[in-house]
Amino acid sequence: MSAAAASAPLRCLVVDDDPLSVQVVLNCIANTPFLTAVGSYTNPIEAAEALRTAPVDLLFLDVEMPLMSGIDLLRTLQNPPMVVLITSSKEYAVEAFEQAVLDYLVKPLSYPRFLQAAQKARDKAQRQPNAAPVPAPEAEAIETPGLNANFTFIKVDNKLVRVAFDDVHYVEALGDYVHIVTGQSKLIVYSTMKAVEEKFPSNRFVRIHRSFIVNINRIQVLEDNAMIVEGKHIPVGQTYLREVLQRLNKF
Repeated sequence: MSAAAASAPLRCLVVDDDPLSVQVVLNCIANTPFLTAVGSYTNPIEAAEALRTAPVDLLFLDVEMPLMSGIDLLRTLQNPPMVVLITSSKEYAVEAFEQAVLDYLVKPLSYPRFLQAAQKARDKAQRQPNAAPVPAPEAEAIETPGLNANFTFIKVDNKLVRVAFDDVHYVEALGDYVHIVTGQSKLIVYSTMKAVEEKFPSNRFVRIHRSFIVNINRIQVLEDNAMIVEGKHIPVGQTYLREVLQRLNKF
């Protein structure tokens, strides 16, 4: 593994149907310098799809979930990342290790035990030979045909997908990726929020949080430090609130 790759934080995804448990794991990741969270899911089916299109280094995965268990999710992946299973029961330990998981944590989670599992992941990643460093996100992942165009092309899995600006509800940053959410789909793009801001028309979209850009025409409610965009509750960052109010002509 190169020095650059060894020093780069491991990209982590958290999958758990309990939002509180998700937040606990995200807090642990935030307090671990060699880890970085690129997203989280409470729906295992959505998580499985995301992992097929946007691989990560380390997956923190709950076992007991509706529709699809964590073990079932692992079986759907052709090239699974390193996996740490997190569950409220010890009964799945044997089955878990049959799936070659890195570690197995039992709730309630403690940070010292979490750190032990994280260090296992770091050590394993550093032992892997000739691992190439992850390149920086490319602004070219989002290409706008022209200033007056009503659409853009999104590069997904080496394909250019046409997306109409009017169809976009919001854009969410998740680590090195952005999720472009429309009424019909969620496109996972290896890019940056800066690239989105540069390519999406400023008269239609507004940055409301360091992790969110929304379609102004899709905003339904703005209240205090949050808004509802097509049924999705999204936080409004304090540093963005003034501009948001001005854009909505309510300042």
